Amino acid sequence: MLPFQCNVCDADKVEFFRNSLDAKEYCFVMTSDTEYFKSMPTSSLINDLRTVVQDDMHNLIDEVVDLTAAAGQEREKKYFLENNLNTNTMNQKNLEYLKDQLKYTGFGETFDQDLKEKMMQGEKEFKIIREGVYGTDSMNATLNFKKSDQSDMYFFNSYHVNLQKENSKEALEQTFYINSNGGNITLKEAYNLMEGRSVNKDLRNKDGELYNAWISINFKETDSNGSFKLNQYHQNYGYDLESSMTKHSIKELGTPKFKEDLLNSLKKGNLQSVTFVVGGVESKMYIEANPQFKTIKVYDQNMERINHRESKEEKKSILENQSATKEQKKSIDSDSYPSEPDNKKNNRKSKSHSI
Repeated sequence: MLPFQCNVCDADKVEFFRNSLDAKEYCFVMTSDTEYFKSMPTSSLINDLRTVVQDDMHNLIDEVVDLTAAAGQEREKKYFLENNLNTNTMNQKNLEYLKDQLKYTGFGETFDQDLKEKMMQGEKEFKIIREGVYGTDSMNATLNFKKSDQSDMYFFNSYHVNLQKENSKEALEQTFYINSNGGNITLKEAYNLMEGRSVNKDLRNKDGELYNAWISINFKETDSNGSFKLNQYHQNYGYDLESSMTKHSIKELGTPKFKEDLLNSLKKGNLQSVTFVVGGVESKMYIEANPQFKTIKVYDQNMERINHRESKEEKKSILENQSATKEQKKSIDSDSYPSEPDNKKNNRKSKSHSI
């Protein structure tokens, strides 16, 4: 059954007919000058009524409501709100994702507001500048973000570092790229690499397989983008940091917790302060990992490099001291035991002679 409205009907009345032909005939019979004719499926009318009722428009008093138009407006309003909500939810998730990326790449949480404002502007690409100091060195980083071609999602693609050392006229520059599968170089690790040290990272190959490698910057070669190339010393290269450290008299290796902290710090590329013990005398030294030559570099308090020959002599001195200490302890232990009876000594002597 279909409801119809025509000019011969009461304005407040809806007539129902079995089909459109009956409605047309009714309008034709009731007037000789049919000016207006309109039909509407019953299901659409019910849906419109339901939409208006759900919006509480039926509570309006003494107001004429265009049912079809009102229902259409409510549907458009609902569609807009739902899509806007979905967009806001997606943007919020994108924002949180980028904030986490910045945090775990070593940039902290200081750019949260800048990041939000840049994303709201909707530009295809944007940058955020970070200025900082490491000791006496000035280090600025430009963070690069880009919107996806397939969605409104933004991605943190890379950051470009400008390092100005106090005693150098020219600045060093290097771009570090962000990988979605992890293994990213943190800001502090970037500084250590640009200082010429090595960093240990868990990385993934093209097939997504995880592997471990030491990374260092090759300052003699650059890539097509002008950045220095990176050297990698794969886990199969055979560098054992802990084994290299045990060749030196490092006091911290004797305490499990200190040893663990020391190893972790060196793997991040840090120049680490340690205590060397030589001939019973403690002295402060600095060490760093040296995977290329499967050793560690040792510096004195004035940051003067101690060469390999000195390290060998140091090791020899340590071994001699350890040997002397063992002999001394053995002598003390022997003297501390009570003397054996004379008859046992004589028995041993006789057995010795009989062999």
